[in-house]
Amino acid sequence: MKRMAAMLFAAVLTLLPACGSVSESSGQTVSVNGSTSVERVILTLAERYMLDHPETKIVYDPTGTGAGLEALQNGVCDIALASRTLAPQEEAAGLQPFVIALDGIAVLVNGANPVENLTVEQLAGLYTGRFADWSDVGGKQGPAACIGRESGSGTRDGFETATGTEEACILAQELTATGAVLEAVRNNPQAVGYASLASVEGRGGIRILTIDGAPCTEETILNGSYALQRPFVFVTRGELNSVAKAFFDWAVSPQAASYIRQAGAIPTAVK
Repeated sequence: MKRMAAMLFAAVLTLLPACGSVSESSGQTVSVNGSTSVERVILTLAERYMLDHPETKIVYDPTGTGAGLEALQNGVCDIALASRTLAPQEEAAGLQPFVIALDGIAVLVNGANPVENLTVEQLAGLYTGRFADWSDVGGKQGPAACIGRESGSGTRDGFETATGTEEACILAQELTATGAVLEAVRNNPQAVGYASLASVEGRGGIRILTIDGAPCTEETILNGSYALQRPFVFVTRGELNSVAKAFFDWAVSPQAASYIRQAGAIPTAVK
């Protein structure tokens, strides 16, 4: 429901459909497609930019990192959003990444779960089935229900890379959007999940765990003590048209840093 609400918000914000090829767009429109983890950041940037540039419409389609990169390669959008580093073969295909922010991958449990901290090893053990019960990691007895993202998700890639669980996770649910993960954890006392810090701060019914004793905060992400982190990336292919380039140049500049921070991420360009 929250993902649907965000998509409706994006549609109202742009007053244009969030799909279709770039060549079909009319007027001064910038088409952006990709990671749902970057949703709050891109919507915040788009709203600010359109207030200052009412002649321009920013259209965002929250399809996920993999689908966004595919859309960019197929010429369906101007800018793709990724929540992971690009693979060598993706860059070799002409995709050009620009890291606009850093984000922590927050580990979430239901508000009724008494566990407050996990080590990276314990977290990996839960997701690979080596630890099947919460009592194995210091919690109350009961089976752990591991919630994860779909294949191709930048959040999943970042989580599995940081925990060393690539292609080894055993999931109770495999979900296609950040909002769906939050709802699954909120509704299941046995659940553990992960999501972008930019998407979970201030949400009720869930708690964010510390990992190896480090909270998921801007300070610990910047100093490297929080292990689960990844980049938010604007990705282009070839030369942007003048309208898209104007938005891109502003979004990656220090002038946009305060809006990126407002959206819960850590800007890489600072004043």
